Amino acid sequence: MIRVPILMYHSVTERPNQDTRPHAVRTSDFAEQVDYLSTRGFTPLTVADLVAAVHKNNGRSLPDKPVVLTFDDGYADFHTNALPILEQYDFPATVFLTSGWVADAGKDAAGRPLDDMLTWGQAREIAQSGIEIGGHSHSHPQLDQLPDAELRQELRRNKGLLEDRIGAPVATMAYPYGYSSARVRREVRRAGYWAACAVNNALAADRHDLLAIPRLTVGRQTSMSMFRRAVEGSAVPLIYLRERVLTKGYAVVRRTRYGLQRVRGNV
Repeated sequence: MIRVPILMYHSVTERPNQDTRPHAVRTSDFAEQVDYLSTRGFTPLTVADLVAAVHKNNGRSLPDKPVVLTFDDGYADFHTNALPILEQYDFPATVFLTSGWVADAGKDAAGRPLDDMLTWGQAREIAQSGIEIGGHSHSHPQLDQLPDAELRQELRRNKGLLEDRIGAPVATMAYPYGYSSARVRREVRRAGYWAACAVNNALAADRHDLLAIPRLTVGRQTSMSMFRRAVEGSAVPLIYLRERVLTKGYAVVRRTRYGLQRVRGNV
């Protein structure tokens, strides 16, 4: 069975603000993590490359030790802190960009960015350097709680703006907060995406739904020991036991909340 660590990052900085701190990785820690992956012979892929490789010849075109680095939201520190390290090691990655949070979004601005964000010019530069740009909704809402019309707008506006501003097709996306549902995944497919990432804190495998690909959280509290065990696939369920229990609990709560909203006629 194919098992691939897909790592989920957010901000990469030595000085995060209070909003991004829980998910921010220190620049020095990120450099150590990428060095470990390079030294241990991991081959980095984008999400699109991984999906294409897995579904071509039953994964026989995959390298021996694939790994995928993803970055959610589109923080400006990706350009200043993460990209130079990735370029030093010749590592590709995938950035899932929230179009309404872009620094110079102008009339398209939406939602509340948590920190300084990439500009459209930086996003284009990143894409031209070999980084995959994926979708992350337009205003970063909880997609599974939206009415159908708003859900479609969030997905399609995001994809349309990204493709227009970057000048390249956008084929993959990630769910804000990791939340999705069967209804959300149907709309993701209809919007033109052929793969989508959740969280779930598990290794990705060829048995997983292409619209619910699991990732492993890397945050401020991820020690180097935890990182090594996670990417090597050693006791992943134990490493992320607390997160997995909380995720299952949240899923029940969210289904109940959406059901109540439907009964009340709010969606």
